[in-house]
Amino acid sequence: MGNHQISLSIRNVTKTYAGARPAGARSADAVRALNNITLDIPPGMFGLLGPNGAGKSTLMRTLATLQEPDQGEIFFGEIDVLKQKEQLRETLGYLPQEFGVYPKTSAEELLDYFAVLKGITNRASRKEVTESLLKQTNLWDKRKQKLGGYSGGMRQRFGVAVALLGNPKLLIVDEPTAGLDPAERVRFLNLLSELGEDSVVILSTHIVGDVAELCTNMAIIDKGKILLDAKPQQAVAALKGRIWRKLIEKNTLPDLEQEHQVISAKLLSGRTVVHIYSQEMPGNGFEQVDPDLEDVYFTTMNGNYEIL
Repeated sequence: MGNHQISLSIRNVTKTYAGARPAGARSADAVRALNNITLDIPPGMFGLLGPNGAGKSTLMRTLATLQEPDQGEIFFGEIDVLKQKEQLRETLGYLPQEFGVYPKTSAEELLDYFAVLKGITNRASRKEVTESLLKQTNLWDKRKQKLGGYSGGMRQRFGVAVALLGNPKLLIVDEPTAGLDPAERVRFLNLLSELGEDSVVILSTHIVGDVAELCTNMAIIDKGKILLDAKPQQAVAALKGRIWRKLIEKNTLPDLEQEHQVISAKLLSGRTVVHIYSQEMPGNGFEQVDPDLEDVYFTTMNGNYEIL
């Protein structure tokens, strides 16, 4: 097992893409995908939460040694990630957002093939490893089935089996639950939660619930910047007494936004449920609610969150 307390340290990482043109921009300005990112990620499950296009995949790919930042340093324990890519890859598991599979191959065959690539050349130990991973990801009964016939959730679980080859100490999972049905999502998250004790597992997602259910630490990223770096429970607790809610008619929302810091508005059986941030009682028919991680997320994205 080795040292349990190996952690990932990201310092001042910046990445600019030249000439990518954001929607609505007149000229092809340089886009700052990562803007001076600094994070310390301990062992366990770490959630990187942010909207699409926030810079999550760029950061994941950088950590996985698939692209270089313009500046900054990344250390995983003693390994200098940017200078010792091979050493990092030996202890890295990576499940990218677009995980392609070979439709005509069975799970068992393809996992065996990836095991060879990982350097597990002894046939007996390879058989042992693939068997235990297929059982762990709950695919053992479907091991002979062609991957083309797998559901989205089964494919994602197979991706985790591949990512877990060689017992990695750093596991990076990019948007894993997008497109899964609720039951598959639960199975997938349960699988991830079992991995988190002894290694650093980074879950990049735009789904707040993924982080709320699993992660002991988290960061919120938007436009290449870290807006919040906290433990989910502490971030939620810090908003206690500051989130208020009210059912309104949708057409009154613009007026309400003039008066209050509206952090979210959702349809509920034809009416609109509004959550606002306020340090004192707003009156006006608002009731206080217990905050949840979604309130933390929207408050942070609206620029109202300061760690108390």
